[in-house]
Amino acid sequence: MADIEFIEGLLAKAPNDKAPEYVKAKLSIKREDLIGWLKQRDDEWINADVKVGRSGNWYVAVDAWKPNSEKSGQSYRPQRQERQSANSPVPSDPGFLDEIPF
Repeated sequence: MADIEFIEGLLAKAPNDKAPEYVKAKLSIKREDLIGWLKQRDDEWINADVKVGRSGNWYVAVDAWKPNSEKSGQSYRPQRQERQSANSPVPSDPGFLDEIPF
């Protein structure tokens, strides 16, 4: 396992017990520390994961994964899942409208 690189000035915590279900994590930023850490990096993008340690404490770590393009000959590109938007046309099945409960 590779060494964990923490992001200085960026902390993650479990959401409050009274937080709505859609709140997944609470983030705190110590502005000066985060700015200093970012200035030391030359990456255009920095990917991070919010994780929970064995102790139960949450933390933010740099996701340092890089594709091995030499091995595969291609770079990794995740597949996008198409979502049906509210503006999508109604399916052409005429029985579809009969199943709507309103």
